[in-house]
Amino acid sequence: MIKAISFDFYNTLVKFWPALEEIQQAACREMGLSVSKEGISCGYSEADVFFNLENEAQPLALRSEDDRLDFFGRYEQMILETAGVPVSADLAQRIWKMATTVPKDFTPFEDTIPALAELRGKGYSLGVISNLRRDMDHLSQRLGLAEYLDFSINSEQAGAEKPHPGIFLTALERSSVSPEEALHVGDQYRSDVLGARAVGMHTVLIDRGGWHPEINDCPRISSLSELVELLKQAPKSLAIKGKAHI
Repeated sequence: MIKAISFDFYNTLVKFWPALEEIQQAACREMGLSVSKEGISCGYSEADVFFNLENEAQPLALRSEDDRLDFFGRYEQMILETAGVPVSADLAQRIWKMATTVPKDFTPFEDTIPALAELRGKGYSLGVISNLRRDMDHLSQRLGLAEYLDFSINSEQAGAEKPHPGIFLTALERSSVSPEEALHVGDQYRSDVLGARAVGMHTVLIDRGGWHPEINDCPRISSLSELVELLKQAPKSLAIKGKAHI
C-alpha cells in the first residue's frame, strides 16, 4: 500500500517563467540564429540527461566559476545541436550568458496544485525531493504548494544529491514510511527513477513532452493528473516491467 509520494521539483511540479524556450529563442535571435520552440524543448530533454550525469559525478554548485561556464557552454551546444542548430563552443557560451541575464522565476504547472490537492485529500503524505540548494519550504510557500506538502528535502540538507541513496533515505525517514510504501515521481530516469528504485521505492517517470518513449520499465505519465488513476491499482500498476535503461 502506498502511503507517501515524493516529487522532484523542477520539471515535475514547476517550470520556469518566462519559458526557457522563449528565452533561448530571443538569445539566439540576437546572435542571428533561428531555432524552433519545439527544437529547443527537444534539446533540453537531451541536455538535461547530460546535466544530471555531470551533476551526479560532481555537483555543479561545488565547481569553480570557470568550470561551470565550460559546462554550461557544452550544455548549450547540446541544446542547439539537438534542435538542429550546431554552434561553436565560444558562441554557445555567449548565448548561454545572454540567456542567463533574463530574470525568471518558478511557476507551478497547471496540473500541479489540482493533483496535489486531490492526492492530499485521499490521505497520502506528500513531499519534495530536490537537488536544488534552495530553501524548499520557503520556495514551496511562495508558490502556493506548501499547504499540500508534509516534507521538503534538498540535497544540502541530506548531504547527497539524487540519484545517491542518502537523499531518498532522508525523505523516507521524514515521511516515516518503509520504501515499499513510498512512491517517487520525477522527470529524470537516472536521477529520479533509478535513484529511488535503488532504495526500494516505487517510481513513476513524468515525461511531459513525450521525449522518452524508450523508457518502458516503469510507468510513464505526461501529466500529474494521470497519477491518481494510476494509484487506484497500486502497487500492481507500479511494478517494474521491461528492461531497465541505464
